[in-house]
Amino acid sequence: MTPRLILDTHILLRWLLDPKRLSREQLKSLDRAMQRAEPVAISAMSLLEIAILAEDGRLEFKDGVGAFFAALESNPVFRLLPITPSIALEAGTLRVLRDPADRAIAATARVHRLRLVTSDRRIVESGVAPVIE
Repeated sequence: MTPRLILDTHILLRWLLDPKRLSREQLKSLDRAMQRAEPVAISAMSLLEIAILAEDGRLEFKDGVGAFFAALESNPVFRLLPITPSIALEAGTLRVLRDPADRAIAATARVHRLRLVTSDRRIVESGVAPVIE
């Protein structure tokens, strides 16, 4: 089954570490995906963001970021999407978003025709991808 949703980095972290911080609509969408046994997509850019946050000491994992990544990769709920040339080209066109990570994640949503689960106001207000906020 192919995913319909892609998670922004902060949504992935909230869902796994502090789901109370997700909106009602975000939780409903994720619950529906789980009920349908539908994977949710994650951009490879999110792994880069998480690794940087962990290295900077702004995010800590009990068993380390490597173990967190291994758990993500082995979990059938998640489908890791690489940054392909078409995604890179699409990200380059998203000038309304300044953050390269936001551009890459939004471009991944656009290229794969996924709804982006995010609370990032800049992405929501930009209208560059369909969102669940």
